[in-house]
Amino acid sequence: MNLADNLIRTAAAYPDRPAVRLDDAVLTYSDLDERSARIAGLLREHAVRPGDRVAVMLPNIPEFPVIYYGILRAGAVVVPMNPLLKEREVAYYLGDSQARLIFAAPGCAEAARLGAGQAGADCLVIGANLDDGATAVPGTVDRTGSDTAVILYTSGTTGAPKGAELTHANLATNASVAATDLFSLSPDDVVFGGLPLFHSFGQTCGLNAAVGTGACLTLVSRFTPDKALAVMARDKVTVFQGVPTMYVALLGTPDRTGYDTSALRLCVSGGAALPVEVLRGFEKAFGCMILEGYGLSETSPVASFNHPDRERKPGSIGVPVRGVQMRVLDAFGKEVPAGEVGEIAIRGHNVMKGYWRRLDATAEAIPDGWFRSGDLARRDDDGYYFIVDRKKELIIRGGYNVYPREIEEVLYEHPAVAEAAVVGIADPVLGEEVAAAVALKPGATTTAEELREYVKGLVAAYKYPRRVWLVPALPKGPTGKILKREIRPPEPAS
Repeated sequence: MNLADNLIRTAAAYPDRPAVRLDDAVLTYSDLDERSARIAGLLREHAVRPGDRVAVMLPNIPEFPVIYYGILRAGAVVVPMNPLLKEREVAYYLGDSQARLIFAAPGCAEAARLGAGQAGADCLVIGANLDDGATAVPGTVDRTGSDTAVILYTSGTTGAPKGAELTHANLATNASVAATDLFSLSPDDVVFGGLPLFHSFGQTCGLNAAVGTGACLTLVSRFTPDKALAVMARDKVTVFQGVPTMYVALLGTPDRTGYDTSALRLCVSGGAALPVEVLRGFEKAFGCMILEGYGLSETSPVASFNHPDRERKPGSIGVPVRGVQMRVLDAFGKEVPAGEVGEIAIRGHNVMKGYWRRLDATAEAIPDGWFRSGDLARRDDDGYYFIVDRKKELIIRGGYNVYPREIEEVLYEHPAVAEAAVVGIADPVLGEEVAAAVALKPGATTTAEELREYVKGLVAAYKYPRRVWLVPALPKGPTGKILKREIRPPEPAS
């Protein structure tokens, strides 16, 4: 089994169909097949052997899938990296993964070269003639389903980033389930490729799902709402995949009605909880249903989804996908009754092999065959799951549990609020105090005091944020996910 076999099969069935495009640059499935075979040949020339790690530091450009599938064809392991990483970070990722080689885009070549030098790896900067002259290697190197295909480094909110080892079976099965059960992809579909391909969401649900079915992935290197809308109109995008901040941005674009997005048949949200007010507003404005799902890098990533053929419950992450089980556990690992809050645990084809070279961390995360997600949720009587919050983001104020998402949902209901993030800040008396950073919609006006009083009138007294401050925008990671760890309250005026 080799994940790249999906590309070879699709190229044989649909050689002339567009596989990947970036504006005017288009690769057919035949092109992608041939060029990835040459990359496999290039790796052979660099003495890369099956099982060796090869890093990829590229934005969303056609060369990413070319190199990604070329590495897999050679039987090597892909280590995707954010192209915004600096020298020190590059050196850490390469050193920890023991990568032999890194492919880098010209825009991040300096950091890649310097980091590679520290880690003792070779660096290849991509160009128009990267694979010219390399001898194509037909077919793929045989791998077993349990062999590692990709090492995805987690964001490292605590401690150094850890590499989640995802196998060929993990990724192939998860992409197939997503493409068939969840998205109903066909060769006629055009999938929006604005999610970073170095991230699990964009890689599985975008790239691998599209390639497995013969759909076209239309790339956006840097997401802006105007660019996204233009691509959706130009390419007649049928399936939009995004994180909540993308939906907020599209909904807040003043001239969105000037773009023809009528080809949309399905919108998918993941990566973070989608505020219900945003979901309802987007669906009303664009006339397309959003289905929300849930997963993590360690679960390839899809674990649950609001299936298109079942009841949809706004605010829910749906039910487990085919081949996956989920439970809600208390602090002692016992399943809690429906309606009670506990930690999500996951078991199935999608759960990683483990953390690369971290046996202790793997044993802690998967103590009994069930992966502990760190996410707090409740399950209703119908088996639908509702995320309450991240376990680490739970605020304990004076002994009372405050779930930030609940307060954020209230803030999003305020007509002036575009984005909100609720965090806990240290308090000498209560242990933690509830605080909120808020970005307003363009042209909207309100005050921190007014927002505080608004929430105070809608939630219990111990829950409303005592500290509220306005910001131009909230800090975000590469997928557009709000980075709460970077949110700090302003210093009090002296």
